Amino acid sequence: MSEKIKTVRGFRDLIGEEARKYRFVVEKIRNILEKNNFEEIILPTVEYTKLFTRSIGDATDIVEKEMFTFQDKGGRDIALRPEGTAGVVRAYIENKLYADGTYKKLYYEGSMFRHERPQKGRYREFHQVGAEVLGTINPLADAEIIKIADDILKTLQIEATIEINSLGCKKCRPKYREALINYLRQHREELCEDCQRRLEKNPLRILDCKVETCKVIAQKAPKITDYLCDECKTHYRQVKEYLKALNVEFVENPYLVRGLDYYSKTVFECVSKELGKTVIAGGRYDYLVEELGGPPTPALGFAAGVERLMLLVKELPPKKPLVFIIPFGGEKEKIEALKIAEKLRQEGIRTELSYREGKLKKQFEYAAKIGADFAVVVGENELQSGKFPLKNLHTREQKILTLEEIIQTLKNLS
Repeated sequence: MSEKIKTVRGFRDLIGEEARKYRFVVEKIRNILEKNNFEEIILPTVEYTKLFTRSIGDATDIVEKEMFTFQDKGGRDIALRPEGTAGVVRAYIENKLYADGTYKKLYYEGSMFRHERPQKGRYREFHQVGAEVLGTINPLADAEIIKIADDILKTLQIEATIEINSLGCKKCRPKYREALINYLRQHREELCEDCQRRLEKNPLRILDCKVETCKVIAQKAPKITDYLCDECKTHYRQVKEYLKALNVEFVENPYLVRGLDYYSKTVFECVSKELGKTVIAGGRYDYLVEELGGPPTPALGFAAGVERLMLLVKELPPKKPLVFIIPFGGEKEKIEALKIAEKLRQEGIRTELSYREGKLKKQFEYAAKIGADFAVVVGENELQSGKFPLKNLHTREQKILTLEEIIQTLKNLS
């Protein structure tokens, strides 16, 4: 026997209920975003590696350890996208979406790739739905983005804590950076190897380190909110006021920094109470568009991790009843069964046409095996009378009905 080919480690198939749950989560988020007037953008899966080193930051875990990178035949460095925001910004600049002077509200959905250790709710290929608002500094946008995240959680009936913080701006962050470095230098030897390397280059990353000793040190570090300039203080205060007006519950976490270098001012995370992990996160990135070659453009957004949300969705809505059409006889009966199946589908009824031959008993057994709720036999006698047996495969009850009566009966059950 030939060797069986399996999925690559960290990758997986979504089949049956898992695929249905994936589509359920994505469509719920999509509906919320479209109600908020976000327009879909479909992005390429691969980008030049430099897009991510320049945006995410070359001292981040994603760039240092987790990106899938390779060279194309021309020797150019290519990467499978590890996140979506950088691609949206690249598209915004490349397609001059700023040219008409309006702010843009865009959302995306698709696969992301990170070479992490596979674990529950985290795979090397994972899926995100993300939303970005480009072209406004107004704190109303921050509040609405966080409200959308809150709406997603409520719609999916997921309990999570929304944590928020402000990372300041280019004016006030240098003072905080200096204070943070001075504090961390006192604990240099206690820091993990990665954080010792980050100390001078990117000290904020240390606040996001998952190593326990570093987490303990970070909890006593200076708070960035104590170093905000007046403009950032006002912006942060307004965001909190608007969230309260929207009845969005949140807690302030002065050590929340997020794992990407491009964030400024508002950042937030939605942490699942059940998983203890972040399921939705985002914030402002007011300098990223300019740093990637575009005009100065304040912006913000979030991404929702579909796999983690799937773990927390307890129940899916029931499927519509499935009716199994059984042609019983020759070619004439098959043709009429084909037409009846198509008619039912046009009426919005979930319908399966039997491709099997054989006795009715075997057909009914097969219908039950695939999860059909009803079966309809299309034979010579049925076609002559214009009435068909609608058999409930759960109760074994059977009614003799016209096609229109069958349609109405099944619609009433949907």
